[in-house]
Amino acid sequence: MLQGPYGSLGDREKPFIRLPFPDFVTGTVLLPLTGLIACIVTSLMYHLDESTYTHCQVPNYLPSISASISLVPERYIWRFCVGLHSAPRFLLAAVYFSFYRRHFAKSFPNLALSGLALITAVVENVGLLLLTYVSSTETYSVHKNGFITFIASSVLHMLITCRLWQVIKKFSLNPEELVSFRWKLRLFVFNVSCCLVAAYFFRRHNKYCEPGVYTMFALCEYLVVLSNMAFHWTAFMDFTNRELMVAAPTEDKRY
Repeated sequence: MLQGPYGSLGDREKPFIRLPFPDFVTGTVLLPLTGLIACIVTSLMYHLDESTYTHCQVPNYLPSISASISLVPERYIWRFCVGLHSAPRFLLAAVYFSFYRRHFAKSFPNLALSGLALITAVVENVGLLLLTYVSSTETYSVHKNGFITFIASSVLHMLITCRLWQVIKKFSLNPEELVSFRWKLRLFVFNVSCCLVAAYFFRRHNKYCEPGVYTMFALCEYLVVLSNMAFHWTAFMDFTNRELMVAAPTEDKRY
């Protein structure tokens, strides 16, 4: 249940979890961020040669995300963090859809676009879970398809979100929402740019096997994932004065 700052519960409802929504969003984003940093640092400290090895057998200095999350114990750190954050991500997608539905109740095209935003958010999360729980060293084709699903749905979700907020901006946005909209646009452009540069370095590495090129690909991959996290983090500005509340109805006592 999402409540406003002064929302009150009915007499028959008793809250047992009450959390400011910005804190909920921040905690959700911090889980994969912490996991990613822990996996990369652990790979650099203990599995540098293994995590930076490629078929070209040329020097590289940073592990790709796929390589770092496929090793042990990095694999379990990443799975724990992503698994724990997945349920809140589904809830956040539903909250945004409810938000859009209120704004576009009388505009079917934008309402349909809101539904597509919900679908892409769900598919993005499913793709992330797939590439997380099926590592590249276990079943590469499944991991690869999960990664492609995650990237494609992520970019599409960000594009649709920016379009919806552009429409909302024409009517009314408070200062926090306006800042959020501008950051969404910047992060979307940055994310797409990093995706294109990463694809360039990946193809160049496979074609020419130059030293250090795969390191540049890994760096761009980090930026793609970090900008994706930052994009989702802007939700804390969209729901600044809201609370996440879990409540249960109070049962009547009968004698």
